[in-house]
Amino acid sequence: MKGYVYILASKKNGTLYTGVTSNPSRRLFEHQHALTPGFTSRYGVKTLVWLEEHDLVVDAIRREKAIKKYPRQWKINLIEAVNPDWADISSWLFDT
Repeated sequence: MKGYVYILASKKNGTLYTGVTSNPSRRLFEHQHALTPGFTSRYGVKTLVWLEEHDLVVDAIRREKAIKKYPRQWKINLIEAVNPDWADISSWLFDT
C-alpha cells in the first residue's frame, strides 16, 4: 500500500505540520474541515504545501519521523525547493 508524507502550513513561513497517510485526499479534507481536534485545527494549519509519495506506508512513516526531527529551516527549504510560493497544491491530489 502506498504512503504519503505531507506538510501543511497556516501561511507562507507560518506554522507547519508534517503528517503521513495512505489517503491524502481524505486526510486533507479532515484537516481542512477540523474533523479531528488537535494541532492543525487549533493553529489553522490547512494549506497543503508539500507532498511526497512512497511505494510502502512503512517507508512514508520512516520519512515522516525523519522530517519531524529536522530543524524548521530545513523543512522550509524542502517546501521551497518544489513550491517557492507556498501555493496550495491540493489540486495535485485530484489531477490523477
